[in-house]
Amino acid sequence: MSDRGKYGPRLDPVLWAYIDSVNAWYPPQISAQPIDRQRAVYDRMCRAFHQGRPPGVKASDLMVSSKKHGIPVRRYRLADTVPLATVLYFHGGGFILGGLESHDDICAELCAGTGFDVLSVDYRLAPEHLHPAGFDDAMAAFEWAAASSDLPLVLCGESAGGNLAAAVAQATRHHPRAAIGQVLIYPGLGGKEAMGSYLEHADAPLLSTGDIAFYRDVRSARRQSPDDPTFSPLRDTDFSGLPPTVIVTAECDPLSSDGEAYRDHIVEAGGRAWWHEEPRLVHSFLRARTTVPAAADAFARIISVVAALGRGEWPY
Repeated sequence: MSDRGKYGPRLDPVLWAYIDSVNAWYPPQISAQPIDRQRAVYDRMCRAFHQGRPPGVKASDLMVSSKKHGIPVRRYRLADTVPLATVLYFHGGGFILGGLESHDDICAELCAGTGFDVLSVDYRLAPEHLHPAGFDDAMAAFEWAAASSDLPLVLCGESAGGNLAAAVAQATRHHPRAAIGQVLIYPGLGGKEAMGSYLEHADAPLLSTGDIAFYRDVRSARRQSPDDPTFSPLRDTDFSGLPPTVIVTAECDPLSSDGEAYRDHIVEAGGRAWWHEEPRLVHSFLRARTTVPAAADAFARIISVVAALGRGEWPY
């Protein structure tokens, strides 16, 4: 317990068991390894944590055409259910990790819990594909989803995927098929790193400010502007016209203040936004939903919020 610092007594033993398990599979020092090695280790961890798909959820793989390449997409649909909305889901992984398999069970459970179609997007990853490649793929997936169905769209993403969801919402706010809601789960939005949770939780378990800097630098093009809202949504100058937005963060996560700041910007611009910081949880808590009761409760609330937004209801 001594090496756990201030978080030793602050976090529940059951959450520490999850943190220790993640670190055993994907140790913090792995960032010094080549990216392909990091991906191989991360993928093995994701397979180990995979919970299977709920009964009745069927998945099919599709290919979305963009100007120069295809974008793999996985559609989840609940059998014997007429979906009322489509959730466009962007996975986490620091823009360098993850894909259709890494968050397969989470997307399947989101489908089962809402009854909506869920489209998981396998956007291109850095460093092979620097920004704006991932954003461009997210936009292409949005355009495809908007054109291929009349169902209303809800944007959803966690961590790096939350960044992409927010960037897409901002870029498509005037689109004829603009999203009717967005749910961002512990997103990294490019907030101010000299205040708030960035300082208080700089060395939090499972995500530190050093990790954030590493992922940002790997994703960045040589002359990347930090004020580009497609890279850092919080750097936008206009937050009007955005869909109803719910942001859920973890208390012990340096990114938590991004959620608060994004909520404030939208509300100040006259929009609807709600931010909730889950107490005594850490970044990536979705993967702890089967073993940590607080994470299970948080995920249940997220599913409920997505369901409400997809029905055109404001949950708060």
